[in-house]
Amino acid sequence: MLTFVEVPANVRLLSTSRELRIPFSEAVKYCILGISILLLLVAVGILIWQICRCFSQTHTSYSHQDTVNSDLLYSEEKPSTAESYSVPTSTKVEDVSSEARRLSRCLSQASFPAESSHAEGDMREHKTIKKLQACLVVTVLQVEGLVDSSQISGLKPFVKIRLMLAGPKGTEVEGLKEQEGQTTSPVLWTVMQEWRTRVVKGSCSPLYGDQFSCILQEDKDLLHRITLRMEVRDFDRFSRNTVLGEVRVPLGQLNITYPLELQKDLQTPQKDLVGEVLLSLKYLPTSQRLEIALLKVRTALTETSSAAVLYARISIQCNQSKLRYQKTSAVPRCPVTVFNEVLMFSLPDFPLEQSKILVSVYETQSTGRSTKCLLGQLSVGKDRSSEDEHWTLMVRSVRQPVAMWHGLLL
Repeated sequence: MLTFVEVPANVRLLSTSRELRIPFSEAVKYCILGISILLLLVAVGILIWQICRCFSQTHTSYSHQDTVNSDLLYSEEKPSTAESYSVPTSTKVEDVSSEARRLSRCLSQASFPAESSHAEGDMREHKTIKKLQACLVVTVLQVEGLVDSSQISGLKPFVKIRLMLAGPKGTEVEGLKEQEGQTTSPVLWTVMQEWRTRVVKGSCSPLYGDQFSCILQEDKDLLHRITLRMEVRDFDRFSRNTVLGEVRVPLGQLNITYPLELQKDLQTPQKDLVGEVLLSLKYLPTSQRLEIALLKVRTALTETSSAAVLYARISIQCNQSKLRYQKTSAVPRCPVTVFNEVLMFSLPDFPLEQSKILVSVYETQSTGRSTKCLLGQLSVGKDRSSEDEHWTLMVRSVRQPVAMWHGLLL
């Protein structure tokens, strides 16, 4: 059984809590309230003053900076005025001027290259469009009537195309010599472009349809100096391709503004002069050795890459069999490429009259792996019907080097 007992609260404590008050008089309370309101008003006034001051200083700095910038812009145009009203330069003015120069450099580096790049892009696009208007397109369609039907099985014809540029007329060529079965032109030729079609096996009338293109300058004089040379060859995997015939098309005699279809008969292949080679020969009969020095190679240089280099491959043919060849070092190509390199060959027990020197000059790239391109060839020796003048002088001048220019034919 639960019994609840009620205990009465202390009446004195309750009355004391109700009568608790701040021990200040009414005058003191009103003074404290007045001081608080005054401090609040002072703080608000200071805040408003600072805001007004901030806005006034910003406006003054902007106007002063504009004045300084205008003075910098017009200082070069009015030197006398600047001298007559010159004042001591303050630190603030120097800071603003340095800042203005820094910003101008930043603008010149950031904005102007973009505009120049756009301008260069427009110029390149304009040049590209202009070059596309002078694009030469050559399409090889078909070759007809090469050999008899009995020789069709082993035939592998393809077409070698060269775009030849004739040099200026009247150019003196020291190594221009007429050889048996070869007719050289009195001008120096340059190979502008070189292509070849695919190989068609076992056909005397192969169909190709291969298309090639290049860009030519819009110059009528240049067009009259360009000849399209097409050689039909029989492919051999040992690079001993037999030339079956050739066709030459001077572009200056045709109106190639519109598409043209030409059909011409194959002619006897001819060689073109593409350069000169300065050779030095010395025969040593006691040791049966032949000393061949490649001194210089002169070619008509067109627009080529800076990585183009030349090297020569020299071999000796004795009794219709080639000995081991030797190669010179690669030299950067220029209009007159200087080698000054000597190669020594040991001759077998064959008469010297049965020997023949073969020199082939190639062009390749010094950077990376690239295919070689034949620039031209020459031969020095004694044939059945004629004897080379350089060969005769070498035989007569035993143990003495004899140098002479030779034409580089292609």
